[in-house]
Amino acid sequence: MTQFGRTFRLVCDEPAVLVVEGLLRAQGFDFGPEPFYGFARRLIHEPFPLGESLAARFGLIYIQDRSSMLPPLALDPPAGADVLDMCSAPGSKTSLLSRLVGPQGFVFASEPSADRLGTLRANLRRTGSANAATAKAMAQDLPFADGTWGHIQLDPPCSGWGTVDKNPKVMEVWSGSKTAPLVALQKTLLARAAAMLRPGGTVLYSTCTTNIEENEEQVAWALETLDLDLEPLAEPEGFVFESPHMAGMDGVLRVAEDSDGQGFFLARFVKRGGGSASLGEGAQNADLPGNRLDLAGMVGGDLLDLNRLPPGEVYDFGGKAFFLHQRALDLVPHGLRWQGFPLGKAAGKGDRAKFTPAPLARVLLPEDPSRAACDVLDVDDTTLLERLFTGQSVPFGQGRGSVGLYYRGLPVGWLARKGGRLLWSAK
Repeated sequence: MTQFGRTFRLVCDEPAVLVVEGLLRAQGFDFGPEPFYGFARRLIHEPFPLGESLAARFGLIYIQDRSSMLPPLALDPPAGADVLDMCSAPGSKTSLLSRLVGPQGFVFASEPSADRLGTLRANLRRTGSANAATAKAMAQDLPFADGTWGHIQLDPPCSGWGTVDKNPKVMEVWSGSKTAPLVALQKTLLARAAAMLRPGGTVLYSTCTTNIEENEEQVAWALETLDLDLEPLAEPEGFVFESPHMAGMDGVLRVAEDSDGQGFFLARFVKRGGGSASLGEGAQNADLPGNRLDLAGMVGGDLLDLNRLPPGEVYDFGGKAFFLHQRALDLVPHGLRWQGFPLGKAAGKGDRAKFTPAPLARVLLPEDPSRAACDVLDVDDTTLLERLFTGQSVPFGQGRGSVGLYYRGLPVGWLARKGGRLLWSAK
């Protein structure tokens, strides 16, 4: 297996690229562009672990193997699309899908493990993925009506043979007949994805294994059994691909062992037939257990920029305010418990109702600090940011409410005000 440098992607819009790159370089990191995606970067110099950098802690970058970025890019959902991510944790691909579809788009992510669901939600919160919703659910049991989704990402549990460079014992753990349960589960998930996909919709199947049983043989089974056609994929620049291990597989991608990045397999299917999507039961607004919030009418809410939120509602669930994307309210069936994007805390009632934004809810800050209704701290060097991240407070003038934190004009998050000092309280 070829040794290759660590890779990451920028979690920002195009105008902020130079600012995020400058934040990394200010801490001594050096990196270069990747040819397959404009926001992907390859590390050249890492003075300390990249995950401890300010850019990573603020969620302005996401560390991800370059091959792992390929499935969302190969699914290629257009801006504004609705996407189902069936096996989501830890959220690397989910958060990339969130960036690709944009604020008007929507991503629904499922994960059955409570621990892994917590990691998924933490990563979506850190990357500011306000257009995503999550649920603790087995992907094969998702109760969406047939034909609900136009785009589905399916990266199912697999033997992981393509990660042998990082997990040397993986070939021993998943050898011989031990992969049989995985192969059976993958078939079940493919069948469920095909059912939930609308005619003409696309499902991207991917694994991080080199095992033919979980790759080409699954594609052959899907073509024979399900109402799916194989849609050829173009080879992204910067990778080495090897030929499929079965005939009749033109257009699938198999990242070669001598390519940079983990071993990966990708196949894109399109569902045959015509017709339109079925929205199922959805429309949960009247049945939600929480209380709808009017942030603009709350103390502290008048300091927010609500125009940057996607279409949707804000609800109070036990003192925690969550943004619920309108597409989630339209699409998610009754009885499936799910969670939107955490915005902050709500307290009090009536005229005394108060809202406090969460540290990472930068979606509530205007892109231009000069337009902010709240007090702001616009930092132009890393020294003060490093102090905040080590738990130190910094002096600030008296006032009310949380303070918007910016780095060279880029919204980063919210600081808590304690008298005449500011604190960063994100965990």
